[in-house]
Amino acid sequence: MAGNSRRPGARRNPGSKKGPTKGSGGKGRKSLEGKGPTPPAEKRPNHKAYRSGGASSSAPRKPAAEDRGGARRAPGRREDPDGPQVVLGRNPVVESLRAHIPATALYVAQNVEVDDRVRESIKMASERGISVLEVPRGDVDKMADGAVHQGLALGVPAFEYRHPDDLLEEARQRAHLDRVEPLLVALDGVQDPRNLGAVLRSAAAFGAHGVLLPLRRSVGVTPVAWRTSAGAAARMPVGRATNLSRTLSAWLDEGLVSIGLDGEAKADIDHLDDVAPDAARGPLVLVVGSEGKGLSRLVRETCTGVVSIPMAGDVESLNASVAAGVALAEVARRRRL
Repeated sequence: MAGNSRRPGARRNPGSKKGPTKGSGGKGRKSLEGKGPTPPAEKRPNHKAYRSGGASSSAPRKPAAEDRGGARRAPGRREDPDGPQVVLGRNPVVESLRAHIPATALYVAQNVEVDDRVRESIKMASERGISVLEVPRGDVDKMADGAVHQGLALGVPAFEYRHPDDLLEEARQRAHLDRVEPLLVALDGVQDPRNLGAVLRSAAAFGAHGVLLPLRRSVGVTPVAWRTSAGAAARMPVGRATNLSRTLSAWLDEGLVSIGLDGEAKADIDHLDDVAPDAARGPLVLVVGSEGKGLSRLVRETCTGVVSIPMAGDVESLNASVAAGVALAEVARRRRL
């Protein structure tokens, strides 16, 4: 019945009365103070890393495809620049198809305004057996992830790299058919895909048999690099090394001579034979440094010798791809003599 104080919920708990209540008088001030930043895992007694003597609590990471010189495959286009990619925009798509970049599908947004570039893209894709898919514009927006696409996108599969051992063996076979010694190019930390594409084009033009890239701190064969190569990427074998200096050292044991390009080298490329006798005509790998830092210390120490490219005027250095082209042209000239 109403007013029965014994009924559950009829009695008010002490301290639950609404209205002003008295404070703690500062007695709870210490409990409100922060305890500072969270200490590292190995310093927290209840953490797994503390009990294991400071080892990380995460599970051991599985080995990537580095053992065979490949790139690690991570999900998502942003996280994996060496995985499947999407070329966006009308001009880039047309240029990619003209350069015969391997493609899986051409995506055309519904109700897109059709111009000459869209027509040419659809025609080239159809002639090459590439699937042409008309999809909702929202699907293309998701592929673009905020980038401008103009209603056109081209799916590009991941580039397949050779293992350094396979690259050298293939270079020897190609050189045997050309009746010359193997000629390879190694790039030490080149970051610009346009530079890589230009090097691939020069390598094909001057008779090189392969290009080697380091797995880390280096650009891969992206659609931009492929377009810049003007199709040379389809004909030039490209390998990837987990450790560039170690691979170059192994190639020296296989009988190759490695010549690095260094703007501060005392000898220039005109005196290449003084650095390594008959280097241009023998099995050779030209090593080109990055755009800013040049050759790394370990790679430079691995080289048989280093040479510079003589220049007139106040120009201090050349672009990595230009330097590679000049050096390859000089080697090709000497091989013709």
